[in-house]
Amino acid sequence: MQIGIDSFAAAYDDTSLAVSAAERLSDLVEQIEHADQVGLDVFGVGEHHRREYLDSAPAVILGAAAARTHRIRLTSAVTVLSAADPVRVFQNFATLDLLSQGRAEMVVGRGSFIEAFPLFGLQLKDYDALFAEKLDLLLTIRENEHVHWAGKYRAPLTGQGVYPRPLQNPFPIWLGVGGTPDSFARAGALGLPLMVAIIGGEPRRFRPLIDRYRKTGKEHGYSPDRLTVGMHALGYVARTTQEAADDFFPGYARAFTEVGKERGWPPMTRASFDAQRGPQGALLIGEPDEVAEKILRHSKALGGISRVTFQMNASSLPHAKLMQAIEAIGTRVAPALR
Repeated sequence: MQIGIDSFAAAYDDTSLAVSAAERLSDLVEQIEHADQVGLDVFGVGEHHRREYLDSAPAVILGAAAARTHRIRLTSAVTVLSAADPVRVFQNFATLDLLSQGRAEMVVGRGSFIEAFPLFGLQLKDYDALFAEKLDLLLTIRENEHVHWAGKYRAPLTGQGVYPRPLQNPFPIWLGVGGTPDSFARAGALGLPLMVAIIGGEPRRFRPLIDRYRKTGKEHGYSPDRLTVGMHALGYVARTTQEAADDFFPGYARAFTEVGKERGWPPMTRASFDAQRGPQGALLIGEPDEVAEKILRHSKALGGISRVTFQMNASSLPHAKLMQAIEAIGTRVAPALR
């Protein structure tokens, strides 16, 4: 099982709303470097177009990290493909692959926020159609140096070359999904590895969707070893479970309460948070051995997962705390799972 970290490049920490953006990005690159040093397998950077985050150009951040790391895989988490040009996306990540000597990946998805649509002149009513078409083009570019392709939302390609070509062939592209059944089936039909974002509830309830992914993939002729499943979850590790919970809750509650105002969710309470930390809950928060055991339990419930990534900075934890958690995940949790 591969173990990694995902970051949304939070613009603020729990002590200040006026932290230097340059300092925050410098800290993030240092966190990626530290994850590499402690033996983690992968580090992902999300994509948002909101004031709270600094990750609107994840390939640029990962390119800076490529120069300071040696082994860790570098991925998006996720690339909001619906609002992007697949040609530029492929060029950016192919360049990252060359800079990192073959360590780049992409997780593509539709994203959980909608700011990118008006920002790039797109219509939200085309949400799914845009993603389906752009994913088709991205996969066509991956397979063909000279591309012949036509669609509804972009000018056709009539044999133009797309450069540079990545070092890895094929370049790794995962499909990032939430809870939409058709998204799981789409990943299976295309034979793409699946990254499931589980940020609440009980992970075991995703089992029917993952079974649908595997069944669809088999029906389309893909072998089981190609139909791999990863889990992206909110998590944090500290010396004790109480310390981990007390560190994580304040920022977590603020973030989910603010997002909840946009989506009609009730305010986050400590009781709800503590329930999510329970044996069947989605939050991977606690001391190292407890978290490792919980991941194994979730993996069994989901029929086997090959990658777990911790999203820690949804809680806006300070840099020092994140560095300590990365150390614990790399030196305690990952070895136990392997």
